[in-house]
Amino acid sequence: MSNKKSLSDVKWSVLDLAPVVEGGTVTESFQNTLDLAQHAEKWGYNRYWLAEHHNMPGIASSATSVVIGHVAGGTSKIRVGSGGIMLPNHAPLVIAEQFGTLDALYPGRIDLGLGRAPGTDQVTAQALRRDLGNMGDDFPYQLDELRTYLDPERAESPMKVRAVPGEGQDIPIWLLGSSGFSARLAGREGLPFAFASHFSPDNTIPALELYRNTFTPSEVLEQPYAMVGANVVIADTDEEAARIATSLQQQFVNLVRGNPTKLKPPVESMDGIWSPYEKAALDQQLRTSFIGSPDTVKAKLQAFLDETQADEIIVNGQIYDHAARLRSFELLSEIVK
Repeated sequence: MSNKKSLSDVKWSVLDLAPVVEGGTVTESFQNTLDLAQHAEKWGYNRYWLAEHHNMPGIASSATSVVIGHVAGGTSKIRVGSGGIMLPNHAPLVIAEQFGTLDALYPGRIDLGLGRAPGTDQVTAQALRRDLGNMGDDFPYQLDELRTYLDPERAESPMKVRAVPGEGQDIPIWLLGSSGFSARLAGREGLPFAFASHFSPDNTIPALELYRNTFTPSEVLEQPYAMVGANVVIADTDEEAARIATSLQQQFVNLVRGNPTKLKPPVESMDGIWSPYEKAALDQQLRTSFIGSPDTVKAKLQAFLDETQADEIIVNGQIYDHAARLRSFELLSEIVK
């Protein structure tokens, strides 16, 4: 008997980097974020996550908790959360209080996805953290501290510091990763795991296998639950999708060059913009990008699901024109039903 999953068997979610487009403003970025979230809710998406990045002119979601509140306040059913909060940038108590506040305002709708990377360059990481001594090595201890603020019964002795709001609130915690570290930690702790396949495709299958093989049932989960990220750009034709996907490609070229920019308008061809080396590097790094017409993308997504056996897929759509971005997510919602 086959256990093959179809696209309609898994949940679909949105990862929003709150893109600031060339010629646009941060205010417009947040207006577009809320508009996309409201449409995503209407189209049946499961959750809407925002990511913490810093010192990136094209990403507006650096104050991630604040933007989550903006989105949750303008929607009514869809889960809203972080994909993710970079925990080493923060005191765990502060994150417990922030997400305790969000959960109190929007009960039962808030997710806390946690990563251990800085979400930025080394200089900016130093401005955020002051101390770069561990660079994520003590992430398991920070995670345990955060979970104990939310559930003081985990502590061996009475807590002297309490998270208010936060304490006693049931806020789902996810671990995010682009390598094996968080996969193993999520498995050991019995937590749901989200893998950044959209920019780390080579590590996807090894990390998922590591997570599933090390999974220990917990009060949170009896079985492993894995979500994977993908870049998706859908338009009415393959040619139009390829054209609007050049904004994503330009963004990655500029990241590779160490020169992050606002999200640029699409171009007819990337020839002359990237070198052969850069094209090869991007083809590799953006391998989990599904670009084309609905029929083209549907077949590619099914192959991706067959390979990963994911329980949920979270989709990033870096598209310059907001109407085209909405259209891409609408077409996706139609092909996965």
